[in-house]
Amino acid sequence: MSSPSPFSARKDKAQIEESGEFAPKFDADGLIPAMAIDSVTSEPLMLAYMNAESLRLSLEYGEAVYWSRSRSEIWHKGQTSGHTQKIVEIRTDCDQDALILLVEQIGAGACHTGRNSCFYRKVIPGTPAALAFIQSDLTFDPSAVYGKKTT
Repeated sequence: MSSPSPFSARKDKAQIEESGEFAPKFDADGLIPAMAIDSVTSEPLMLAYMNAESLRLSLEYGEAVYWSRSRSEIWHKGQTSGHTQKIVEIRTDCDQDALILLVEQIGAGACHTGRNSCFYRKVIPGTPAALAFIQSDLTFDPSAVYGKKTT
């Protein structure tokens, strides 16, 4: 038996945009994008997706729980690495189809490559466009944490 939903049913534009009801809009695959941002530095840490169950668990645990699209399973961030994300605040956009998680990143980093942030490169316009590292140093050894090469 599953827990009751903490979300309101989506009714109309006024309810979605102007009320205090949380009625997230999941896409055709049942997912909503969730951007994790460091609550102190405002640095973007990672972009992941949540389904209704992982969002419910995130609210219940106070820690980020995502839906792994590659593994098709619930993914409690940090369960393997110990690098959890304590939720400070969750924000939603005007039509409630995207989330921002302001988090306290606990542990050495958010990225499976061993960096603090998954956004460690910037795009350099051109033909073709290129990438430049803005963070090349690792904050942890991913092979030691995950026991395998992760890149």
